[in-house]
Amino acid sequence: MSTVGSSPLSGGRLLSVEAASALIQAGHCLSIAGDEALLRKLPRGVWVGGTIPYFMAHEGGRTTKDKVFVSVLPQIAARPSVVTYDRRNLPRICTDAPEHGFTLVILPAFSDIHADFARNAPDYEDNFVKPLIGWISGIHLDDLGVAAPMVVNGDTLEFRTDCAVAVHVPLALDFNAEIDIINLFTQGDGDRIQFKDSGFTAKLCTINGKPARIGDYVKGNQIDTQLPLVANYHGALINASIQSVHPTDGSIQLYGPVFPDIEYRFASPVSDYVSAFRQQLPRERKPVSFACNCVLNYLYCGLEGQSMPDMLGPMTFGEVAYQLLNQTLVYLRVEPAVRTR
Repeated sequence: MSTVGSSPLSGGRLLSVEAASALIQAGHCLSIAGDEALLRKLPRGVWVGGTIPYFMAHEGGRTTKDKVFVSVLPQIAARPSVVTYDRRNLPRICTDAPEHGFTLVILPAFSDIHADFARNAPDYEDNFVKPLIGWISGIHLDDLGVAAPMVVNGDTLEFRTDCAVAVHVPLALDFNAEIDIINLFTQGDGDRIQFKDSGFTAKLCTINGKPARIGDYVKGNQIDTQLPLVANYHGALINASIQSVHPTDGSIQLYGPVFPDIEYRFASPVSDYVSAFRQQLPRERKPVSFACNCVLNYLYCGLEGQSMPDMLGPMTFGEVAYQLLNQTLVYLRVEPAVRTR
């Protein structure tokens, strides 16, 4: 059992299947990311997994299907529990969570449960009261439309494309879990956009109240699609990142779903994407128990081969910090509670 300060892999690391298997068999609580074929070789244990080939490793940003990324989660109380959630019972994920601890969840990209979580997570009972962090599994971008993102319950070795997996991790009362978010984007002051339908594909919308097709609008106005659509959800800025624009039918594909009763605007431009991202990294070098970063940050910041030694983890198709996020970095710290006299 790993404890805070004694993790064999502080911050996580790319490992062979054999090395990852040894950690599972030693009883560590793990989040594991990698190619489906490698994940299927791992033994049962206290772990959750998801498919993705993009990582921020000690040696820098890397794309590989030859190793898995293993994050060792702190265990300093009772044994964690691994649970598979379907669309029906996912809303209880926070009530299932320990009274003192945290939950790490993985959801498969573009699935119905991914969309359900995006829409409803802010209203889950006990959300924002109990720490909830996680990521959206994906595939190599060359395999879009060919392969399906998957999640794995390591306790049962069940692979699913339509469910979420979570590990609930209790903590001792003298430790606290803290979640932080790095989001470069703010809602711009441009046109107001509302969509007719919800989903990961969008077409019909209104622009400042007038009917339009969003793909035509993006092309006609030469919108920089590295900038996400941003919605203000009761004070929280939530990005919906564009995957592609259809050349002829006026539609766009997204990494996060849009919804018809929400007003969106494109994000304000970021003059220097790489510098802005690095400037928001925390200056204090405290141990990070888990981190994940968006694959779009990986691409747009040119992180292949670039090192971010304090924020190691999978580069994902979406991030979870209480709710679904896109084009962000989220991270978890577990630290001794501050004692007051």
